[in-house]
Amino acid sequence: METMESINPATGETLRTYRPHSLAEIDHALDSAVSARLDWQHRKDKSGLLSKAASILKDRAAEWAALISMEMGKPVRQARAEVLKCALACDYFAANAAGFLADELVATEAADSRIRFEPLGAILAVMPWNFPFWQVFRCAAPALAAGNVVILKHSSNVPGCALAIERIFREAGFPDGVFSTLLIGSQRVAAIVKDRRVAAAALTGSDAAGRALSSAAGSALKKTILELGGSDPFIVMDDADTAGAALAASTSRFQNAGQSCIAAKRFIVCKGAYDDFMAGFTSAASRLKVGNPALEETDIGPLARADLLEDACRQTDESVSKGARIVAGGRKLEGPGFYFAPTILSMAGKGMPVWDEETFCPLAAVAEARDREEALALANSTRYGLGANVWTRNPETARWFSERLDAGLVFVNSFVKSDPRLPFGGVKESGYGRELSSYGIREFVNVKTVWVEKS
Repeated sequence: METMESINPATGETLRTYRPHSLAEIDHALDSAVSARLDWQHRKDKSGLLSKAASILKDRAAEWAALISMEMGKPVRQARAEVLKCALACDYFAANAAGFLADELVATEAADSRIRFEPLGAILAVMPWNFPFWQVFRCAAPALAAGNVVILKHSSNVPGCALAIERIFREAGFPDGVFSTLLIGSQRVAAIVKDRRVAAAALTGSDAAGRALSSAAGSALKKTILELGGSDPFIVMDDADTAGAALAASTSRFQNAGQSCIAAKRFIVCKGAYDDFMAGFTSAASRLKVGNPALEETDIGPLARADLLEDACRQTDESVSKGARIVAGGRKLEGPGFYFAPTILSMAGKGMPVWDEETFCPLAAVAEARDREEALALANSTRYGLGANVWTRNPETARWFSERLDAGLVFVNSFVKSDPRLPFGGVKESGYGRELSSYGIREFVNVKTVWVEKS
């Protein structure tokens, strides 16, 4: 049986080897989920247990952050913020789930007519490595609060994080089978999705993974939520606060070494703001400290895997060969680990990998626009539609863009981020469905109509 390896991306060394779960163990986990479902649905202490999980996350944030940092290379300061955000999500749904799922009374000629929101059952959560705690809790907190049970299939390079999350829920008092982790490869996913014991599935990952999951689920007539890739535009208008935009651009593009679906990736700058923005952007990038992710002062750690580093080099080299110019970085860093210098390319555009593909590395593509119409056309010239950023001091311009950008999220004078209070998700090849907020918690429920006739 093949093993799973946890590799420290800062050194390339193997941290630990894990044995994947066998078919018998998978079968037992699915049976346990089914057995736990009905009792969990009707338990009155779901919110209290979520709050307990939040407390464990907060009290031991340093422990979980160190694990994240070691297993996928995130700077420990950013990893700690990720853990605390997971606690925020647990507390939010603990406080608000009952209100989001309360029966809705509808006035009809019946004695009683209402809409109920009831859990679907066992949800398979197929999650990625780049935010190894947050992506899981973003899916699991509302699903569990709604009365579903969750089976996690995490990315194969973060098995330590996957097992730690299961341990957190167990220590919080969640019953056996309510949240479980399966250490399995992607080749096992289709069969589990089709299994009668699984009611629905959620996936955060690549568009290729999304197509595979939705195809398997579709053949079994099961609902899916897909949060896929992004190539978010970051539009800077002539009247923008260029200094503020440049700092936000550096944070959005380079945090987590650029390994984020909602990171700004394509920077579209109007002519009047171009020079000031580029000066601020390159200056901010030059101040970022690249190094050991375990150190508090580190801003950028390594990429999570060797193949991601190879892809960053390829996307840069091919784009330069097609006319892009290196303004900063543009190279692999010498020494051990999977490090890539913070990179800014100017004169980017369609036909280049930095524009047409999702860049999952600290690589920014910059293009110049004449006016808002050209900026909008450039922004929408992508197969993705997750987030978008607009920088302008003009409220009418902000409204104009917010109505026309092909995106699930539009942030004005700020960079895109997820928030438990707001729905999260995209359009086009960035996926479908929503997570978080009242919309997210209702994705995996049966919207049931109840009609009681008059006597």
